Amino acid sequence: MRRSRAAAVARARRRYGDERPLIGFSGRWSLTSRILAVNLFAVAMLAGSFFYLDSYRTRVSEERTVQAESDVQMIARAVAAAPPRARARLAAEIAAVDGARVRLYAPGTGVRLYDSWRVAPPTYALIDPQTQPWRKHAARAIDRLFDHVMGARPLPTFEEPAVDRADAWPEVRAAMARPGEVVSAHRLAPDRTPMISAALAMPGLGTLFTTNNVRDITRIVRAERFAISMVVAGVIAIALLLSVYLAQTIVRPLRRLALAAHRVRQGRAREVVVPRLPDRGDEIGLLARALSDMTQALRKRIDAVEAFAADVSHELKNPLASMRSAVDSLVLVKDPALQARLLDIVRDDVLRLDRLITDVAEISRLDGELSRAAFEPVDLGPLIEAILQAREARGQNGDVRIAFARPLVDSAVVMGDPARLARMITNLVDNAVSFSPPGGLVEVSAVDVDGRVRIAIEDEGPGVPPGKRDAIFRRFHSDRPDSEAGDRHSGLGLAIAQAIAEGHGGTIGVRDRADGRAGGLFVATLPAAPTA
Repeated sequence: MRRSRAAAVARARRRYGDERPLIGFSGRWSLTSRILAVNLFAVAMLAGSFFYLDSYRTRVSEERTVQAESDVQMIARAVAAAPPRARARLAAEIAAVDGARVRLYAPGTGVRLYDSWRVAPPTYALIDPQTQPWRKHAARAIDRLFDHVMGARPLPTFEEPAVDRADAWPEVRAAMARPGEVVSAHRLAPDRTPMISAALAMPGLGTLFTTNNVRDITRIVRAERFAISMVVAGVIAIALLLSVYLAQTIVRPLRRLALAAHRVRQGRAREVVVPRLPDRGDEIGLLARALSDMTQALRKRIDAVEAFAADVSHELKNPLASMRSAVDSLVLVKDPALQARLLDIVRDDVLRLDRLITDVAEISRLDGELSRAAFEPVDLGPLIEAILQAREARGQNGDVRIAFARPLVDSAVVMGDPARLARMITNLVDNAVSFSPPGGLVEVSAVDVDGRVRIAIEDEGPGVPPGKRDAIFRRFHSDRPDSEAGDRHSGLGLAIAQAIAEGHGGTIGVRDRADGRAGGLFVATLPAAPTA
């Protein structure tokens, strides 16, 4: 089932020239969704700066850890070189530069020997989160959210032990096990600000331990995150506004055009107004005007088809009614002579129907065949000469004379379908012969004038009054002379000739003769073939 459906879709694409979208899944998205996705993609790229912010925080924390390790080594060297009584004061003065707290634990027992906060004011204060305003709680919640999104490693909470001894601190125990090696740790204060500690065991003196609440890291990261958030929020707002604007200027007119096309397809309304969007000079405006013109042309074509069908129906009824009357009369008539006359009427009506159906079929398929035909260079001189010779051989001219001023070879060449061009010329000559008086002269010429080949056919008939020169090219229009039976013509000859001329990019018309004499002058003008 899926294969058959896929095959049907493939055939439809080949038939209607439908191209597969560049991205397979994008065909299921509405245009508004695509516009929004494209605009938000840049915002998503900007939001990626939050990942950089996390790496920045990690890098700063590592730098502060290295600094804490360097500070504990410097303090250890200074303490080792100072007199025992001056060691606590010296350590406190050095630690105060970076805002750290320095403690020394006795070797072996782990008892705290001295604390910088005992000889100097505290260098930092651990803040109770419960005493802070709601803004700080919101900031910590955002911190947790970003840590979860970024997959940050959870850090333990920093707590002062009830009994401050060396074994209460894991990094101090580790430093005592590895004398001369600095051991550091990274924790979070109760308010989620970083706490960096470092420990170093000094043989014979004890273990030096520093702690520092580096609140500036949190402050810097939060400030940068707030700035980035404001930028991202602003860009999102602009992207949404641009998306709405594009949806209004692109999707909305396209939807209007689609609804109008749907109404045209349904065919419920006689006249469907397709918006032309005259104020738009972009591709959508061009599309709207093209659809409007196409709809109007389609409506004219439908009207023409409906009128043509009505005319065909009317033209077919006349010979059918005559034939039916003659056939019904044959049953009642016993006179052989009258029966022969009725049979002649039936025979003439059959010939008339055959001629009418043939011409109707030809003019119905004429436009489609000309649009698909592969034109080739056609020299009209030999073509017209062959047509006239064939007419003379079949005796189609009667007692009417035809004079042809044959042009030089390759001097009247057009691009076209030879068979259709021959039919156009034949119909024009037929029309001229049928209106010519007995012994009349029909003059035919073909000449290239300024890049257009002019085919002229003059006759000595009654001519065409100015008020009827457009009507004679209408389908089924027939205004025959009184001396000729009207049923010999379908009224489509000149209509077919005009359709062939227009299908070749030319025109056809009728005017008075240039010499002022009675008669008609039919002129067909076609584009000359380009010269090599």
